[in-house]
Amino acid sequence: MKLSAHEEYGVRCLVRLAYAGFEGQGLTIPEISLAEGVSSAYAAKILRVLRKGGFVKAARGKDGGYTLARPAAEIRLGHVMEALGGRLFETNFCDSHAGQAAICTRSVDCSVRSLWRAVQVSVDQVLDKITLSDLLQNEQDMNSWVKTIPGPVTIRLN
Repeated sequence: MKLSAHEEYGVRCLVRLAYAGFEGQGLTIPEISLAEGVSSAYAAKILRVLRKGGFVKAARGKDGGYTLARPAAEIRLGHVMEALGGRLFETNFCDSHAGQAAICTRSVDCSVRSLWRAVQVSVDQVLDKITLSDLLQNEQDMNSWVKTIPGPVTIRLN
């Protein structure tokens, strides 16, 4: 498992916009592109996804640019990651991984499905606790904060 560049840069763009929001300013695509080291086209693509997800808004004109659509404390990282790349395991996962058969050969009794569901629940429990404002800490403070997340994670399977 690994995070995609789309998810990584999407979160980084949101963090960048959250910092800019403290100064009461919006950022343009070229400014975000330059600050994050991605092409303007790629920054625009990410911002389009974030705008459709309701995380950012755009204003035109001389003082225009992108800003957060709501306060950073109200933006949960789990929702952001879902908008940027989807979830690791969706309930329809087995329907799309049947191989050459019409239905998965393990659809009735699948230990692998149980594993992926448990991993997804664990990821959700962590990401749903983190807001964009939590990510505005420095790395040392964030490391300390992450250690306070209760564990082991409680997993409830349907």
